[in-house]
Amino acid sequence: MPQLTVRRVTDQVVRELKLRAAANGRSAEAEHREILRRALLGGADDFAARAAKLRERLASTADSTDVIRADRDRDLPG
Repeated sequence: MPQLTVRRVTDQVVRELKLRAAANGRSAEAEHREILRRALLGGADDFAARAAKLRERLASTADSTDVIRADRDRDLPG
């Protein structure tokens, strides 16, 4: 199986990678593989799930109708 070498990685990135690996119960090397797999092979299902979470997080129950009308009326001449 091919191998990758990543050079010039900051100490902070290495530290965060090790913390993330430990939090996920993996070695740093296994975490590298998982990050690459998700970034490159996540697929449409992964994207759809992330998009759904984002839509849910950004959902608003505010009705902007009154704000838009007031803004429009303010800009009308006379």
